[in-house]
Amino acid sequence: MTDNQNNIDITGGEGVASDPHEMTSNDVAAHVAHLEQELATYKDQLLRTAADFKNYKRRTEQDRGDLIRNSNAALLLKLLPILDDMDRAGGNLTPEVANSAWYGGYKLIPQKLRVLLESEGITPIEVEGQEFDPTKHEAVIYDDEGQGDRTVVVAELQKGYTIRDRVLRPAMVKVGKA
Repeated sequence: MTDNQNNIDITGGEGVASDPHEMTSNDVAAHVAHLEQELATYKDQLLRTAADFKNYKRRTEQDRGDLIRNSNAALLLKLLPILDDMDRAGGNLTPEVANSAWYGGYKLIPQKLRVLLESEGITPIEVEGQEFDPTKHEAVIYDDEGQGDRTVVVAELQKGYTIRDRVLRPAMVKVGKA
C-alpha cells in the first residue's frame, strides 16, 4: 500500500484536511461540533418518528374500537323496534290472555332482550317530567295549554335509548309548558 491509499477522508468531503495528522485542533473541534449537530438532528428525527408511530398506532386502535362499537350500535338499533312492538303487544292484552301460562313465558323474551341491550351499554332515556332536551328528545306533539316558561316532557310516545352516553335513538315525546 502506498501513502495515498492510507489517507482516509474523515470529514465526508467538507473541506477539512484529509490527512488526520494535518488537522488542527480548530478543525477537529469544528468537525466534532458539526457531527454533534448532525447527531442531534438525527436523534430529533428519530424521536419525532417514534412519537408519530406511537400516535398512529393509538389512533388506529381507537378507530378500530370505534368501528366495532358503531357497527354493534347499528345492529342493536335495529332490535329496538322489535322490543317496542313486544311492549305494545304486551300492553294491549285482555285480562284472560295476560293471566295465561304461555304469556308468563312470553314476558321473558322482552326481559332477556333488555338484559342483552344493557350488557351492550344501551340504556333507556328517562323522560317523564324532564325538561325538553332536543339532543335526547324528539317532540312529536306540542301541548300549549300549560302555564309557565319551561318546556317539559308531558308524555313519552316511544322510548329513546343511549349507548355509552351517546344518544342511539331519541325519545319521541309530547311536550308542554310548565
